Amino acid sequence: GTGLPLVSLITPGQAGDSPMLLPLLEQLRVTRPVGRPRTRPAAVLGDKAYSSRAIRTHLRARGIKAVIPEPADQQGHRRRRGARGGRPVSLDADAYKGRNVIERQYAHLKQWRGLATRYDKYAIIYRAAVVLNAVLAWSKRLSDMP
Repeated sequence: GTGLPLVSLITPGQAGDSPMLLPLLEQLRVTRPVGRPRTRPAAVLGDKAYSSRAIRTHLRARGIKAVIPEPADQQGHRRRRGARGGRPVSLDADAYKGRNVIERQYAHLKQWRGLATRYDKYAIIYRAAVVLNAVLAWSKRLSDMP
């Protein structure tokens, strides 16, 4: 991927990231030259926090490849259960290496002091800064000037 933002959701600061993955995927729309926008990505790259049974089941049902490593405690639980523990999670190590693109985009986003410190009183102001950052990133990528 290019690391450019496609969708953004604003959540409370104390909320976890993984419960917001499914609403984020529901908002994903990628336009094509002809026809309806694409709503199903080929793969979802995530860290160990996204390795829940509910997320993996949802991705599998939609035909989306999950490139998410299994946490060590889940591996131990599965091994302890023996044959009833199920198969180990497959992880495409080469595809997982692409996750650094996402992390670099977050680092770029955090270069804006207002976004990094979260001083905004209203969520709509914070979201406006996120959207403005995304517009600037996309315009920089799509411009023909270096």
